[in-house]
Amino acid sequence: MGRVYLVGAGPGDPELLTLKAYRLLKEAPVVLHDRLVDERILALAPGEKVYVGKEEGESGKQEEIHRLLLRYARAYPKVVRLKGGDPFVFGRGGEEMLFLLRHGIPVEVVPGVTSLLASGLPLTHRGLAHGFAAVSGVLEGGGYPDLKPFARVPTLVVLMGVKRRVWIARELLRLGRNPLEPTLFVERASTPKERRILASLQEVAEGKVAVEAPALWILGEVVRVFAEAKAPLEALALGG
Repeated sequence: MGRVYLVGAGPGDPELLTLKAYRLLKEAPVVLHDRLVDERILALAPGEKVYVGKEEGESGKQEEIHRLLLRYARAYPKVVRLKGGDPFVFGRGGEEMLFLLRHGIPVEVVPGVTSLLASGLPLTHRGLAHGFAAVSGVLEGGGYPDLKPFARVPTLVVLMGVKRRVWIARELLRLGRNPLEPTLFVERASTPKERRILASLQEVAEGKVAVEAPALWILGEVVRVFAEAKAPLEALALGG
């Protein structure tokens, strides 16, 4: 009976892996990985690599992942379940951990740098934001999130919200957020393909902003302070 390690791969840059994550990738005979794990990180693992990624709205896949984890845990002494960002932030890490524990499989969690922090912006910049919140743009089964609890937070970070950015922006405006509020999209943060797009909330609501997934979306005055300082967007990159 093996041990399963729920490992956070971070936002993309291999140098943002923790030392423990790096060691486990080198040691594990098998790595089950998500869709958004960077190829450079997968290249660090010499063992078998099993793709278990899911597309939005794909049903039944999580149960299949559970079965695979159980099968490999019974076959190998060490199994890495590699998830983008942190395994417990907008992922199914908690469900996978509980499933394995119920079947007598020991589990160890190795935190990763969550993509929430991959914008290079200080989410709680002194004098501008005393706190921040994060929300997923899509719920299980394709549902839409209730944004009312997030309408007034100083800094809001939206993950998995690219496809619904117009709806999200319009809903936040309806709930009272400032139409001129600055926002920043960061596509493929911390990777060589990173791209940054500045826009007001109103511009997003009007469908004027072209963005490609995966991208995180930051809303709030912490974006404005850097825009007004004319800080080059590439200077805000995380890692490199």
